Amino acid sequence: MALIEQAPARGPEDPIEAAVRLRPPQRQGITQRFESSDPGPGLDVLARSPRLARLVKNRKFQFLLIVPNQVVFWTVIFVGLLGTADPGLNFGTAITWYVWFCLVFVMMVVVGRAWCAMCPFGGFAEWIQRRSFWQRTQKTLGLGLKFPASLARYGFLIPVASFLVLTWIEEFFNIAGPGNPADTSWMVVGIVGSALVFFLVFERRTFCRYVCPLSTLIGSVGSMGSVAGFRTRDREVCVSCETKDCMRGSDKGYGCPWYTWPGSADSNLSCGLCSECFKSCPEDNVGLFLQKPLTSVIAPRRRRTDVAWGIAALWGLVLYQQLNATNVYNNVDNWLNTNLDFPHYPNPLAYLGTIALVAAVVAGIAWAMSAGLANRAVELFRPGNFMDRSSRFRAYFTPLAYGLIPVVGADYFARQLPKFFQHSPRVITSVQHLAGFSSSRSPIYNFSLMTDGWIVFTQVAIIALGTAAAMWATWRIAGRELIPISRSALGVRLTTMSVVLATGAGAALLYVIMHAAD
Repeated sequence: MALIEQAPARGPEDPIEAAVRLRPPQRQGITQRFESSDPGPGLDVLARSPRLARLVKNRKFQFLLIVPNQVVFWTVIFVGLLGTADPGLNFGTAITWYVWFCLVFVMMVVVGRAWCAMCPFGGFAEWIQRRSFWQRTQKTLGLGLKFPASLARYGFLIPVASFLVLTWIEEFFNIAGPGNPADTSWMVVGIVGSALVFFLVFERRTFCRYVCPLSTLIGSVGSMGSVAGFRTRDREVCVSCETKDCMRGSDKGYGCPWYTWPGSADSNLSCGLCSECFKSCPEDNVGLFLQKPLTSVIAPRRRRTDVAWGIAALWGLVLYQQLNATNVYNNVDNWLNTNLDFPHYPNPLAYLGTIALVAAVVAGIAWAMSAGLANRAVELFRPGNFMDRSSRFRAYFTPLAYGLIPVVGADYFARQLPKFFQHSPRVITSVQHLAGFSSSRSPIYNFSLMTDGWIVFTQVAIIALGTAAAMWATWRIAGRELIPISRSALGVRLTTMSVVLATGAGAALLYVIMHAAD
C-alpha cells in the first residue's frame, strides 16, 4: 500500500469537473434549471442554531457518532465467537437480530441516511484509509483508484445485488434465525473486511456509495425521512464557486466521500450526512436541512432508473420473505429442493425467481401504461426529442416505482416486528449472562412485549399507514409527471392508485396468514 494525496473525485457521476469549467452563461442556465424545477431545501437547522453548527463543524463530531457503534459491533464479533452458543443468551445475536435490525428501519424512516453517519463498518475502514480518527490529513492510505465507470453506471443496482446475495446467505445458514452466534460474528467480520478492502483499493467511500448491501435500501426507504441532508443555501453561489472545495476538499475538510455535489442535490438519496461539505465550504454556503416527510419521494424531477429497479427488486425480496413464512411456500420449496437436488431452503430458483417476477410485474404495468396511456405527441427530456418506446417506459416506470417506496419501506419495517416484540427482552438476559449471572430461567427470557394477535394488528396498521402514504405520494407524482404525458388523467390515476392499493392489501393479507411468524 502507498500513501497518496487525496485527489478530486472524477467518477462517472461526479459533477465537479464540469462545474469548474462552466462559463458564466452556462452557469446561469444550470442555476435556472435547478431553481425552476426543485423545491426549496427546507429548514436549515445549522443556520438556526450556531451552537449546533459549531458542534457539526468540529472534526471530532462524526468520530463521536461512530465510536459507540464500534464498541457494540466489536463486542458482537467477540461475544459471538467466544460466548455461549445459545443465541437467546448471546449478546451478539440478541442485539443484532432482535433490536438493531428493527431500529435501523425506524432510523431510515425518520432521519434518512443517519445510520451512514454513524456506521461502524465504513467508519472503521475510513479511519484506516485516512490514517486518522478525525484530523484532516493530506495523504491517505491505499491505492486511491476510481471505481470503474462500466460498473458505476449501474449505480444503486450493485448494492441491491449485494444485499440479495447477503440475504440469501443469511437465510441459507439461518444466521438471523438466529442460529449459531459465531455465524453472526463471521458475517459482520465479512462486511467489515469487505469494506476495508474497498477503502484501501478505491478512493473515498466507494464501498458505501456503490457496494454496501444496505446502501440502496437506506437511500430509497430513507427518502421518506425528514432530514434532507447537507444542501447548498444559495445555488448561485455554489455554481459560481471556482474552487469547489466541497468536492475537492480543503485544509478544513475532505471532498465529499459520496461524490455528491450540494449544488445539484434534490433529494437525500446520496447524502451520507458526513458533514465534510459543511466543513470545507469557504463561503459558508452549505447547511443541514429538514424537510416534510416524503419530500424526497415526491419532489425529485431527476429520477433514477437504477433506483426504480432497485425498489422493485427490494419489494420482491420482502414479499419472498413473507411467502416463505407460509405453509404453502414450504411445500413449494421442499418440492423444488427435492427435484433440483438442492440441500434445503432457500432454493435459489424460487428466491431469484420470485424477486424477478415481482420486478417484472412492476415493469409490465409501467410498460402497459406507456403503451396504452402515453401521449406520443408530448415532447420529453429536451426540445425536438419525441418519446421513443424506451423513453416512454422509463417515464412511467420510475415515477411508479418511486411512489411505492412508502409501502415497501413499511413492509420491511413490519417484517422485523415479530422478533423485536417477541424476543428483544432477551438482550437483558444476554447482558446478565455476560456479567456471569444465570439467566436461562429468568422470566425475562421468555417475556414478550406483545401477543401474536397484537403483533399482527400492529403489522397491518403499519402497512395501512405505508399504503396511505404511498397513495398520497403517487397521487402527487402522477399529477405532476404522468398526467401531462398521458392521454387519460383518469386512467393514470386509477392504474397507479390500484397498484399501490393492491401492494398494501397483499402485504397486509400475508401478515394475517403468517400470524406473527418471524
